[in-house]
Amino acid sequence: MNGRARAALIALALVLSGCGREEPTETPLTGSIVEYGRTASGAPLRGALYRPAGPGPFPVLLYAHGSAPGSLSNEAFEAVAPALTSRGWALFAPYRRGQGLSGDAGSYVRDEVAAARSEGGADQAQARLARLLSEDHMADQAQAFAWLSSQGYVDRRRIAAMGNSFGGIVALLSAERLGICAAVDAAGAAEIWGEAPAIRALMTRSATRARAPVLFVQAENDFDLAPSRTLHAAMRQAGKPAEIRLYPPFGATARDGHAFAYRGVSVWARDVHAFLDRSCPSADRS
Repeated sequence: MNGRARAALIALALVLSGCGREEPTETPLTGSIVEYGRTASGAPLRGALYRPAGPGPFPVLLYAHGSAPGSLSNEAFEAVAPALTSRGWALFAPYRRGQGLSGDAGSYVRDEVAAARSEGGADQAQARLARLLSEDHMADQAQAFAWLSSQGYVDRRRIAAMGNSFGGIVALLSAERLGICAAVDAAGAAEIWGEAPAIRALMTRSATRARAPVLFVQAENDFDLAPSRTLHAAMRQAGKPAEIRLYPPFGATARDGHAFAYRGVSVWARDVHAFLDRSCPSADRS
């Protein structure tokens, strides 16, 4: 077993067991805190909104966080937002149920997956994860999209999605299910791809049914490059517009490579902006 495969198996065990969580080091949010929806039980869902100067209407990137506990995804939001607002895009980062600003809106996804593993082993754990992302977490993502679409400062034709890790899965599902103009999947399922057939099936189905172009982004030292390569190929075979960018190793470890989506913004920003410009042109260019 090579080093990358070993790292991926260790990561999978940690994800499905709920262990291996990072020590909390919360980055303060500079975006505006807004309520974008409620769960079926009435619990509020909140996120951070970053707007460029001026009245708009602005194109918006809907950014889906990964599985970091608590408010650790603040780091990603604060790193990615300036790269968008400096180019005239707003960024909306909704916390989904069980995490960060929406922590009281439901159970934390890794806790639910760990409980499923205790009940029925790894197979039940990865099946539970697929259901949670496809149903509960996509319900939150859909509310975030609907909320954005109702805001007067938003160019409704130019809402794109991006996400890292678990959020990359959500971004890909959004390309199938929401009326977005483009999606960027940054390392979606890279930690679990090889041992999670339910996740592979879910993502492959969405890729082949996508209604928006998708850009797959990863650093070469991420846990597993198969998700980007396989899904990109599936989209192209299905006649769907898809692009892929694999970047040189970022940092020293697979964990560093997996954090490329938000710690390597300066590396990928130009490519992502070009993709968004092609896929979501402004009215005077379309």
